[in-house]
Amino acid sequence: MPLSTETIQAGSIIVSLLAFTALIILRLRAGKQPTSLRKIIIPPLGMATGFIMFAFPAAHIPWGWGFSAFGTGLLLFAFPLVVTTRLERVKSDIYVRRSKAFILIMVVLFAIRLSLHEVVEQYMSIPQTGAVFYLVAFGMILPWRLAMVSDFVRLRKAETQQ
Repeated sequence: MPLSTETIQAGSIIVSLLAFTALIILRLRAGKQPTSLRKIIIPPLGMATGFIMFAFPAAHIPWGWGFSAFGTGLLLFAFPLVVTTRLERVKSDIYVRRSKAFILIMVVLFAIRLSLHEVVEQYMSIPQTGAVFYLVAFGMILPWRLAMVSDFVRLRKAETQQ
């Protein structure tokens, strides 16, 4: 017996909530340990494997939708993350320091994503919706992590010049 669209949507929301909760816990723990260039770069590299979904016709979307989704993540959703995430040196280690607004920003971004899902799913299939939101997320994480890499390299460079 095939699953109904409502069941799939409910399951998707539950999985999203669990992933969001895990993300918040991991981010809060990460601030207690020194970071490294590797820890900053690995998440977007791992996430890049998601582009494999576009090998399957069900996930194909028009190029304009893809560029719009990526641009929305890049220009709109990445900004609060870039602004509220800073790296700081503590002795010889570098730590990620997020503002107290970080969790609020993540909650707002998650709420926006959930509310937009309802709208977007009216115009495209579930795999296409996944593709669009994947591109929004990738567009959001890329500049955020590039800003972190820039801060990390700057702090390392300052350390070697002292």
